[in-house]
Amino acid sequence: MRKRVPVSEIMTKDLITLTVDNDLVSAEELFKKHNIRHIPVVDKDRVVGMLSYTDLLRISFADAVDEDEETVDTMVYNLFTISQVMARDVVSVSSNTTIKEVAQFLAQKEFHAVPVVDEGKLVGIVTTTDLINYLLDLY
Repeated sequence: MRKRVPVSEIMTKDLITLTVDNDLVSAEELFKKHNIRHIPVVDKDRVVGMLSYTDLLRISFADAVDEDEETVDTMVYNLFTISQVMARDVVSVSSNTTIKEVAQFLAQKEFHAVPVVDEGKLVGIVTTTDLINYLLDLY
């Protein structure tokens, strides 16, 4: 097993991003279309937040009402902005951070994705799923 493998070898480079000007309905469509659970929120190439699918579920009251789920979600999502729902205190890593360091970091925190930023620019995202897939490839 290689010990100093950089996270750049497993991170997702083909990024799906949002801006604070996008709406939550569009965000949910991206989550579902791309089958992802975390989307960096950017201002140009700079990360300003992270939106997770769990963040959307927290504000959705669809399970509590007896109406068309899509209509209810849309109504609820229109009450909030991405800026209000996203995590703002986003910690990032650089592309040369080792996979082990990222795994240790995510194991200690209560989130499952971290943006990869080089020289202030978003270059990737690494998730716990990326780490699990990496481990599976080793076996």
